Amino acid sequence: MRRRAAIGRWCAVFALAAVVAAPAVAQEADYARNLASTCFTCHGTDGRSVGGVPPSLAGQDKNYLLQAMKDFKAGKRPATLMHQQAKGYTDQQLELIAGYFAGAKPGPAAAAPAAR
Repeated sequence: MRRRAAIGRWCAVFALAAVVAAPAVAQEADYARNLASTCFTCHGTDGRSVGGVPPSLAGQDKNYLLQAMKDFKAGKRPATLMHQQAKGYTDQQLELIAGYFAGAKPGPAAAAPAAR
């Protein structure tokens, strides 16, 4: 009987932890999208560029994206603009950005809305 009560308490603790952690995960996802949104101007909404120039980021490998941004930041990879962009982020922020684009569904860029 005591064992069952102890198991019940642990289940309650884990359930509470999950409820408390869920908003933190959602906030991190929102924060990652907000950071990544600075890339949307050139790389397209959610990283799906028009015509592939500059390249689409959606669905790319997270480690590849992270290393590319770190290389831009360090000046190891030549660029006209990316080295300046990447320098504005911490390594943790670059990791969130890379994770956001890695998790984005690849595909064609969304069509522009019709003029009214």
